[in-house]
Amino acid sequence: MARPRIGTDEWVAQVEERVERAAGLRGAALATWERLPLGARYAPFVAFAAIFPLLTGSEYKERVALNALLFALLVLGLNVVVGWAGLLDLGYVAFYGFGAYVYAFLSSTKFDTHWPAEATIPIVIASSAVLGFLLGLPSRRLVGDYLAIVTLFFAQIFVVLASNGHRLSLLGFKGPYDLTNGPNGIADVDRLDVFGLELDSVQSIFWFALVATVVVMTALHFLNESRTGRAWRSLRDDPLAAELMGMPVNRLKLLAFVFGAATAGLTGSIFASVQLGVFPGNFDLPLLITIYAMLILGGQGSLPGVVIGAIVVTAVLEALRTPDQARWVFYGAVVLGLVALMRPWWRLAAVLGGTIVLGVVTFAAVNEVRPAWTSGTIEGGGLASLLDGWVVHPEFSTRLGNIGFVVLVAAVLLLVRLHGQARSAFLVPVLYLAAFVWENRLVLEPSVTRILLLGTTLIVLMVARPEGLLGTKRVEIL
Repeated sequence: MARPRIGTDEWVAQVEERVERAAGLRGAALATWERLPLGARYAPFVAFAAIFPLLTGSEYKERVALNALLFALLVLGLNVVVGWAGLLDLGYVAFYGFGAYVYAFLSSTKFDTHWPAEATIPIVIASSAVLGFLLGLPSRRLVGDYLAIVTLFFAQIFVVLASNGHRLSLLGFKGPYDLTNGPNGIADVDRLDVFGLELDSVQSIFWFALVATVVVMTALHFLNESRTGRAWRSLRDDPLAAELMGMPVNRLKLLAFVFGAATAGLTGSIFASVQLGVFPGNFDLPLLITIYAMLILGGQGSLPGVVIGAIVVTAVLEALRTPDQARWVFYGAVVLGLVALMRPWWRLAAVLGGTIVLGVVTFAAVNEVRPAWTSGTIEGGGLASLLDGWVVHPEFSTRLGNIGFVVLVAAVLLLVRLHGQARSAFLVPVLYLAAFVWENRLVLEPSVTRILLLGTTLIVLMVARPEGLLGTKRVEIL
């Protein structure tokens, strides 16, 4: 047995042996990808994004793509604070709203100021960075839950000020003064006007947002490769060890807040020009949940990962707005999950076949015993026509759907406690119950369903793949 060598760090010397390498064609492709320069890696994707509005010919799809870019910018900024520095910032949305309101103050009819974008956007970025610095001052000594509580409190303060900003006063001695127009928000915000060129179409704003995303992503890439980026990752992995190594931990936290807030402020200014107005309801808790879902899905710390997470979540949430598209998302996700997780293949075939048979038998039995419970119709075409004679769907579907939802939650909790063949057998009725709840309750309220599916996805992903799609696995020494 080889003895440890004196004066040699075995952990560092054997790092290449510990790194998991993909084999075969996938491994060769990954190795080639890593050898490519940064521009060659992402140029095809940027080129495709640039011509996407020309290929679609649909303003609706262009607007969805624009929303995806705005979310990508937001998540890139959040990735600095959470993914690199490891700071649980729950007040991040406030910087986004602050940037939108500052842009509205300088470029709208609110104060009758109409500054061009080349003057307004730098002011928005600088003021958002200063606000991030000010929030970081009292938060730099906090970690974990304490930091989360303080930053969440900051977000609530922003929403309250934006909602009640139409009656501000100076300690009650002067006022009231209307700053934000309260819950009615600020309307008539100017479109982006860059060096005399007014961006008055969705296409033009999309290209502007694409350029902003590429610039921010490139700048953050080089920042991540710098000493500051490496120090952030050290702070994330072990703050105490980073401090013992002489790293300025408090200064690093302030820098993370500054860069994250500046990116969020830039995004807010573009958002305000797109919406032609800003309102307090645009910056509430569901938005925070959404961007955290994008961050976790793509992989914390990975720039391309968080952008992919933003695109995927935006597309899925948009598809969930209509029942027909939502069905394809739901059943497609269920099938893909089963294909990815169930082995051997005969067990997967048995579960899917058993679910189909169970549905046919259940529908026929219920139709014989109580026809009123099968008298409803699943509206839509395509997939809906296949489900119409398979899923029990009464006319009073909402009440049974509520009961089924409670039973489904209990069944899922029981399912995770089972193992082997018992789990496979019990999975069949759980899948059919999930289809019943989806068709009779969840698909009827897309606004609620979107949040539920986001939360469920986060839970499943954190258990099955906590590093996300493109995130790096962390090694813990126990």
